[in-house]
Amino acid sequence: MKWLGGRQSDNVEDRRGVSGGKVALGGGVIGIIILLLNVFGGENGQTIGNVLEQMQGGQQTQTEAAAPLSEEDKQMGKFVRVMLGYNEDTWTKIFAQHGMTYEKPKLVLFKGAVNTACGGASSASGPFYCPGDRKVYMDLAFFEELKTKFGAEGGDFAIAYVIAHEIGHHIQTLLGTSAKMRQEQQGKSEAEANKLSVALELQADFYAGVWAHDNQQYLEAGDIEEALSAANAVGDDAIQSKMQGHVVPDSFTHGTSEQRMYWFKKGYKTGDINQGNTFDEIR
Repeated sequence: MKWLGGRQSDNVEDRRGVSGGKVALGGGVIGIIILLLNVFGGENGQTIGNVLEQMQGGQQTQTEAAAPLSEEDKQMGKFVRVMLGYNEDTWTKIFAQHGMTYEKPKLVLFKGAVNTACGGASSASGPFYCPGDRKVYMDLAFFEELKTKFGAEGGDFAIAYVIAHEIGHHIQTLLGTSAKMRQEQQGKSEAEANKLSVALELQADFYAGVWAHDNQQYLEAGDIEEALSAANAVGDDAIQSKMQGHVVPDSFTHGTSEQRMYWFKKGYKTGDINQGNTFDEIR
């Protein structure tokens, strides 16, 4: 993706050179479960992931020392700032077109572990959005995991897509969609509540596509394919098949690979936020 020379957002908190405190060692099965629960910002998974991290941390932890940022780290920090800037420009414009004011979120880069308004999290949590402080949290080491463990293609647009997806969750918070979804989950069976979670995640994928549509002037050959590869790799069916050899549709919380790719592509093709009512689609 074309980004050199782009406007860098002032809303990035780079904590990568700060001590992360207690970090769970190893990872093993619990670490993988945490990653799968939280990948791409599921709020329900984040809550469960925090509990599992506490279980793991109680078994074996170490203190992560602060380390200076490498030149590659610094370059990636600049890339993230530009991507956040692209998102700010897109959503400020779209909100204004609908008579609203866009509230810009913060994006926190960290290594190892981080404290948030939604609780403590480690790198195993994957990127996530915390509605409690309206911040996106990312450890960039996640993208190596996405490539090596889940078979996604590499490339900078996979990172851009994930950032746009997490900003999608911020859009849902600003529009009241997340709060309405949680209210609708009350009294529902687990399977029905999971369907609502799937709709929320697919809508965030759709918003990521809308963002890509608005930034076509910065796209390069292969960028959209990188996003679709990432979406395909983290579909619930793909993850369950890889981890347990079979799929349980009622347990899905993020959507199938096909659904995730479909809604990203729909956002990208239409660029129209009014066509992203994923909740009606799943009913």
